[in-house]
Amino acid sequence: MILPVKKPDGEVLDWRGYTWSAVLKPDFTWQRDMNFLATTDLSIGDLRMPFTEEVKYCILGISATLFLIALSILVWQLYRYRSYAPRKPLDELLSSDGKPAKSGVFDTETQMPNFKVEKLHEETWRLSNCLSMGSHVELLSLEDQQEEVVVQGSLRFSLYYDQLQSRLVVTLLEAWGLPVRDFSRSVDPFVRVRLLWAGQEKEKEEQSSPSLQCVLHEWQSRMVKDSSSPTFGDQFFCSLEEEDVPHITIRFEVKDFDKFSRHRILGEVRVHLCDMEISYPLEVLKDLQAPQKDLVGEVLLFMKYLPTLQRLEVGLLKIRAPPQPSKKNQALYGKISVLCNQFKLRHQKSTVKTWREVTVFNEVMMFTLPDPQIKECCIVLSVYEIPAAKKSSKRLVGQVTFGKGKSSEDEHWSLMMRSIRQPIAKWHQLLI
Repeated sequence: MILPVKKPDGEVLDWRGYTWSAVLKPDFTWQRDMNFLATTDLSIGDLRMPFTEEVKYCILGISATLFLIALSILVWQLYRYRSYAPRKPLDELLSSDGKPAKSGVFDTETQMPNFKVEKLHEETWRLSNCLSMGSHVELLSLEDQQEEVVVQGSLRFSLYYDQLQSRLVVTLLEAWGLPVRDFSRSVDPFVRVRLLWAGQEKEKEEQSSPSLQCVLHEWQSRMVKDSSSPTFGDQFFCSLEEEDVPHITIRFEVKDFDKFSRHRILGEVRVHLCDMEISYPLEVLKDLQAPQKDLVGEVLLFMKYLPTLQRLEVGLLKIRAPPQPSKKNQALYGKISVLCNQFKLRHQKSTVKTWREVTVFNEVMMFTLPDPQIKECCIVLSVYEIPAAKKSSKRLVGQVTFGKGKSSEDEHWSLMMRSIRQPIAKWHQLLI
């Protein structure tokens, strides 16, 4: 046992050298620190938001309002899903023998072959009121809506068929007296040449029905800038059998060049080789005539309009057009464009299919159109040919234009508007 030591001055020291009073009166600093930490923990647990009661109730009211709005949106979406459930696919609307089902949901004006929808893309497109000026626009509807063209001028060219080489040579010489533009008093002409061929089997058809043409070759001359009487000097040639020469029609289209591809047609000249002797070079001078269109095929389309969803469905089912006999590995695809007041709103392309006598697509394209636009819009289907090896180059095969305009209404369009929510199928002529 260690006893405290007493100093001479009366203080008592312990064995560590501290006074006995310090031992009897210990330091309470560590106890105050522990009390402070306990008080701090209690304050953090009892923290309160530094807002008044009015602000707290306002925040609570806003939270309750947002919750009710979200709940209302959820209920509305569930109601729309239950009310406007998607209908049966189109292939279920037809019976197994290819005839319309007994329910009468599918209506057609012509005999409807059996088909099956292989592809169904449903997208909501944002409508754009801007005209696609930079794209290749060559729509027949735009040409139809233009004012009547005053045709004037003439075209001089030469034709020659080389029997030894079985080659047809077409030479563009010059044009005279072409009309100029009203605003610029100038014209930039060029000529597009198409070689149309009608098969021998068409001779057996009725004379009243239009003959089905096939574009064998297509050429385009150089553009002569600012000249109403241009000199071309372009020469084109192609291989052609002698027995096919009487079935050939050459179509010369004189156009005014436009940098936005909206070329203005000035007139055309048609030459039937069956009426001409071209075993030697023959120069021909003919006046320009009003442009006409040639029948190159038929297209089976269906349309359906859903007014509640403001959606127009256009189905590309089949294209019946004879392929070019001189070419192999040809492919086709279609592009459907929606126009309103000459403005291109939206377009969609189909997949590429091998070109056959009857090319089957069975694809549906959907467009969202409000009521004011559906009353004034028109549909343009453009069919293009591309080589199977490369997809960069394309050639216009033909176009179909239908819809409701200010002056007239297409029969297919009127049937669709009278049969709401029902697909209406019809064959259309493919023209070029």
